[in-house]
Amino acid sequence: MELLSRVLLWKLLLLQSSAVLSSGTAAASSSLVSESVVSLAAGTQAVLRCQSPRMVWTQDRLHDRQRVVHWDLSGGPGSQRRRLVDMYSAGEQRVYEPRDRDRLLLSPSAFHDGNFSLLIRAVDRGDEGVYTCNLHHHYCHLDESLAVRLEVTEDPLLSRAYWDGEKEVLVVAHGAPALMTCINRAHVWTDRHLEEAQQVVHWDRQLPGVSHDRADRLLDLYASGERRAYGPPFLRDRVSVNTNAFARGDFSLRIDELERADEGIYSCHLHHHYCGLHERRVFHLQVTEPAFEPPARASPGNGSGHSSAPS
Repeated sequence: MELLSRVLLWKLLLLQSSAVLSSGTAAASSSLVSESVVSLAAGTQAVLRCQSPRMVWTQDRLHDRQRVVHWDLSGGPGSQRRRLVDMYSAGEQRVYEPRDRDRLLLSPSAFHDGNFSLLIRAVDRGDEGVYTCNLHHHYCHLDESLAVRLEVTEDPLLSRAYWDGEKEVLVVAHGAPALMTCINRAHVWTDRHLEEAQQVVHWDRQLPGVSHDRADRLLDLYASGERRAYGPPFLRDRVSVNTNAFARGDFSLRIDELERADEGIYSCHLHHHYCGLHERRVFHLQVTEPAFEPPARASPGNGSGHSSAPS
């Protein structure tokens, strides 16, 4: 009977959708991070800054991606939050309190099906409080959390679940199982991809008056090391990005010996498809005339003046 009830609970868990962690990584369109005007004199070097620590490539040979889920419990007002259980994507699971072993359950397939819900086999008064489901993706610098309040009643007829405007509240009979739902099926928590195939940076250039959708591609950079250069010949040989860009997260564009023809709108696009990062930085480059430098004044004794010999 106990085994049957557990099977039914987990089937119910798969059907529940009320407590779902929404991830902000699903959007594929680029978000505009910054837009600036850069004005420099002809003949100088322009450096258009485009940096992001989230684009640093750290190859994950264990395919673990440093993903972890942990459940915490906060009791009444003034009580200290304590860690109940955590589990890494590699499969290691740890229950912190001896009394909770075999009593708190996480699905071992959580990082495959996105079901991070916590099952308490038999609740008691000491289990009351606010439970938080916390997802951390150290590689992608992502954090998600969700709260569920558990209340314990002696009357099974009072058992129910409702939304208090901020979180789900479960009222569960003493000794009955409780299911704290936490579901996040975003691919960043469940899928595994080759990192070098998921990271790309490209620079575009628009001439004044040209719309964004007609911009010319200047450079494509891949974490695998592949680079592709485009653009007009007069500019192609004068633009560069550091060879170790993905190691430093610095994709700044350098343009040597600026010319008036270099004016335009330059945009840096950062894409980390696995982590869901899509950012765009825009630079309006203006090239002015070189600063006028007056000729140096002649100093005495440099041979530039006439002198008369004493008589």
